[in-house]
Amino acid sequence: MAALRLAAQQIASRSCTTPAAVVAHLTAMQAQDYRGALWSIGLRLPNATSADVERAIADRQIVRTWPMRGTLHFVAADDVRWMLRLLTPRIIKGGAGRRRQIGLDDAAFAHSRKLFTKALRDGNSLTRDEMHDVLERAKISTEDQRGYHILARLSMDGLLCFAEPRGKQHTFALLDEWIPTSRILDRDESLAELASRYFRSHGPATARDFAWWSGLTLGDARAGIALAAPSLADETINGVPYIVSRASAHATDAERGIFLLPGFDELLLGYTDRTASLGPAHAQRVVPGGNGVFKPTIVSNGRVVGTWKAALAKGKVIVTPLPFAALSTKETRALHSAAARYARFILGDA
Repeated sequence: MAALRLAAQQIASRSCTTPAAVVAHLTAMQAQDYRGALWSIGLRLPNATSADVERAIADRQIVRTWPMRGTLHFVAADDVRWMLRLLTPRIIKGGAGRRRQIGLDDAAFAHSRKLFTKALRDGNSLTRDEMHDVLERAKISTEDQRGYHILARLSMDGLLCFAEPRGKQHTFALLDEWIPTSRILDRDESLAELASRYFRSHGPATARDFAWWSGLTLGDARAGIALAAPSLADETINGVPYIVSRASAHATDAERGIFLLPGFDELLLGYTDRTASLGPAHAQRVVPGGNGVFKPTIVSNGRVVGTWKAALAKGKVIVTPLPFAALSTKETRALHSAAARYARFILGDA
């Protein structure tokens, strides 16, 4: 199953040739760690650099926003509106209590919407601090995470999205100006599309995996699976029933190897049950304290065999592997190749 997922996720069996194609294939890629998310895309491409991925952002082919689970993701520009409309109403409803705690009501969001519409119109973009300044000047406090909640909520509503970074600072723009057009689907079409693409890019997986990943109720997840039934098939692995895409590629021994994954990669984040890739004995070393912060992982033949870290020093990328146990000679050679590939991605020498 781990090998099948490596292939479905375009890590071991790559058919995508552009950053936009990778993001569209995965449908949504978690991106609260911006640099890690760039590498999540890059490792699924043959020779991409970080500049190539950022160019896809600047060219408005992929966009970063809050479409699912109240968490930042990259999505393809053409998918942003139908995904927001399908998935964010439940997130917004679920966050009502927290918004009341910090004193945000409908009037505050309506006022913020007017302020940002005026400040960003005609193609303008502002950094997070500049967006907060707009609010503060209008006597809307950004303290106690109020600024974050306003930006996230108005992005879920489809008013805002992240635009091209300005140096090292991220900026916001009006979604209708940054991505003027994108697909619009009705609810049933959206459920079917999401289910079909999830199992194509993440299968084998279960209905519960799909519900957790998407943020849908289990009932809506099952409805999406039923609507997408012509593109899906059932498969039993080790006595457990899973759902796969009829179009899924099959992994082979030649497709396996060692890969350096960033901390929030879909290979682990895309499922409720991660034991196919991550043994329970090592879970604490990947997510210390179960705090939801995933360390970068070394994956060998679909299994997590360690963590790693990297630093940039004097124009060189220094990768430090932290394997759970000694690696074989073959794995060590493959690890050196994976580290060199990561360095080329960062330094721009594909």
